[in-house]
Amino acid sequence: QVHLVESGGGLVQAGGSLRLSCATSGSIGRISTMGWYRQVPGKQRDRVATITSAGSTNYVDSVKGRFTIARDNAKNTVYLQMNSLKPEDTAVYYCNLNAGPLNFWGQGTQVTVSS
Repeated sequence: QVHLVESGGGLVQAGGSLRLSCATSGSIGRISTMGWYRQVPGKQRDRVATITSAGSTNYVDSVKGRFTIARDNAKNTVYLQMNSLKPEDTAVYYCNLNAGPLNFWGQGTQVTVSS
C-alpha cells in the first residue's frame, strides 16, 4: 500500500503564495506520474498539474504562469508552489500518484484564499 501525505495548505490573502508538499511512502513515486488535483464542494475533482517520472509537466490553463509543480525523488516528495493566488483557487487540494493501473490519493489539504 502506498501512502501520500499532503501538507502546506492554509489561509492566505489574494496575491499571496503557498507551497504544498506531498510525501510518498516508499520509492514507487520515482517511477510514477505525480499530480495535484483540487475539489470544491459539490463539484468534481479537477486536475491542476502533473509531473512525469522524467520531469515533464502539464498544467491546467487557469494556473499556468502562477503554479509550479516539482519533484524531489531523493525525498520521495512532490511540491506545488502556488503564487499570485486568487479566491477561485480555494479548494481542497489532493496529491495523486499514478503508476499504470495503480492510482493513489492523499487525504487532501485545504487551501483558502481570501479576497
